[in-house]
Amino acid sequence: MSFLSHLECSNCGRHHSANQIQGVCVECGSPLLPRYELEAINRSIDVKALRKRKPTMWRYWEFLPIQSKSNIVSLGEGFTPLIRAERLGRRIGLRNLWIKDESLIPTGTFKARGFSVAVSKAKELGVRSIALPSAGNAAGALAAYGARGGMKVYVFMPVDAPLSNRLESYMCGAHVYLVKGLISQAGEIVAEGSKTRGWFNMATFKEPYRVEGKKTMGLEIAEQFEWTLPDVIVYPTGGGTGLVGMWKAFKELEEMGWVSPEKPRMVSVQAKGCAPIVKAFQEGKERADFWEGASTIAAGLRVPKSLADFLVLRALRESRGHAVAVSDAEILESVNEMAREEGIFPCPEGAATLAGVKSLLNQGLVDPDEKIVLFNTGSGLKYLELFPLDLPILNPREEIDFKRLQ
Repeated sequence: MSFLSHLECSNCGRHHSANQIQGVCVECGSPLLPRYELEAINRSIDVKALRKRKPTMWRYWEFLPIQSKSNIVSLGEGFTPLIRAERLGRRIGLRNLWIKDESLIPTGTFKARGFSVAVSKAKELGVRSIALPSAGNAAGALAAYGARGGMKVYVFMPVDAPLSNRLESYMCGAHVYLVKGLISQAGEIVAEGSKTRGWFNMATFKEPYRVEGKKTMGLEIAEQFEWTLPDVIVYPTGGGTGLVGMWKAFKELEEMGWVSPEKPRMVSVQAKGCAPIVKAFQEGKERADFWEGASTIAAGLRVPKSLADFLVLRALRESRGHAVAVSDAEILESVNEMAREEGIFPCPEGAATLAGVKSLLNQGLVDPDEKIVLFNTGSGLKYLELFPLDLPILNPREEIDFKRLQ
């Protein structure tokens, strides 16, 4: 089924076998990236034939690493709406604004894409016990796909991870542990447990296949825009898997001749309370420093250090993109604005992209006529504790003064 060739170290270039369980590069400890026989894919598929396939991310199975369809662990993820945001665009001064809405995907978050592929490949390679450090949404997604794949799942989250993620993980049968610290401390526990308990570590870029699931976001955008690409993609960045995955997808499509060499400018948005990528980008560094005292309401952006920070920074620079940090106040305002103007209730991470594109526009870094895609990576319904309400209460047994109602 698959056209997977081998795994390649993203740093030193060493090749690794794709037919056995792999984590990071045995030579330098950097992330491994799957490589494919792209010429063979091109010969085997007519791009027009894609239109007849089921509307899930597995319509692109030739670009994914699973050898046998019987090993696919799926909940119907992918092919999420790409919505023209005309009202929101007019409000902020952009004439060609779009939102890729991942809130409608299983588990309510784009994390489903990565874990559908990663769990499928783990199943194919005989893995039975998997573990993950998570800021929240990844834990819920791994628990769901682990349950679907019949695996034993261990997740470790900060004690203040969103309640929805803790509950979701528990209800899906995962062994859930809360950690007094950040995702970096949870990662240390998983790393030790992988050595002593034999768990397969599913942490961001600690295995090679989550990035392939996220890659499908780029494939979908290309197909949804009829094999042209937007001018700018604005993406909320914690670990950076999605940004790296999309950039990988665009390069593969270009090599196959499916898209032109003109690729989108990739923009990384982070929170001001945790912005290691933004700081490194502005300072011209190839790698980011650990961000001390990370703090933001956007749990998915509270990642003090990504193993693949150099890949994120490389994609930003290769694409002539940018990196921008926004405040928690701007994020909360943008949640309400996106919901009010477009009917999309975004997660805080997704709302950060709206705050980010406003900043870009104010700095003259985007043009009002450019085709710009914002990524809403999940549902605001998973963060209800961030939005307390004080609503008026009516008593139907008393006369209601309708003139006083807003």
